[in-house]
Order: sequence, then C-alpha cells, then structure tokens
Amino acid sequence: MPENTKKAADKMLKITLVKSKIGAVPKNRKIVESMGFTKLNSSVIKPDNASTRGQIRLIAHMVKVEELN
Repeated sequence: MPENTKKAADKMLKITLVKSKIGAVPKNRKIVESMGFTKLNSSVIKPDNASTRGQIRLIAHMVKVEELN
C-alpha cells in the first residue's frame, strides 16, 4: 500500500481560536473549553472526524481551521 494514502482518521486539523469566548452563548463557550482552548490565539490539534467537524460547525465564527497532512 502506498505511503501517501491516508484514511480520514489519520488526518488532523489545527484549530485556532481567533475570537474571544467573552460574550458568547454559554453552549459555545463550553464547546470552546471542551476542545482545550485556554487563551485567545491558542491552537489545538484534533483528529478530522465527524464529532470534531460538528463542534467546529457550531463555533465556526470563532475559529480558524487548517488541515494537516
């Protein structure tokens, strides 16, 4: 099997918090905390799966997402 073929589970996402959680809806604030963000402009690396994509969809206005290979 070629090395450059990766499954979706092998892909990772780098997610950066670019908007403060101050003043956010409480549900969105808890999502930000559960994803592991500590400060503004902090980044976390999460697997590219349905649950992570669902969380990102709810706080898309607060984060920047990059795909890692």
